[in-house]
Amino acid sequence: GIRELLKEVDNKDLVVALKTASEELKAKIFKNLSKRAAQMLEEDLAVLGPVRLSEVEQAQQKILEVARRLEKEGRIVLAGGEGSDAFV
Repeated sequence: GIRELLKEVDNKDLVVALKTASEELKAKIFKNLSKRAAQMLEEDLAVLGPVRLSEVEQAQQKILEVARRLEKEGRIVLAGGEGSDAFV
């Protein structure tokens, strides 16, 4: 799931996309990276200066496009996908 997505996402896009992310989401991302990769990502986030909100949204959109491509390829399953039925 997340690891497969992280392998395909450009690191620069990930750093920018996480700029406005919740601490909970950041923790999930870090947990799915190697210790060294998580450390490098944290350092990149720490030194990232102000970023236009439009750039953050663009980076998030790129990641979403990668996720949708991986779902089409059957490599990941996205919650709430178009074809999924809700269980009650």
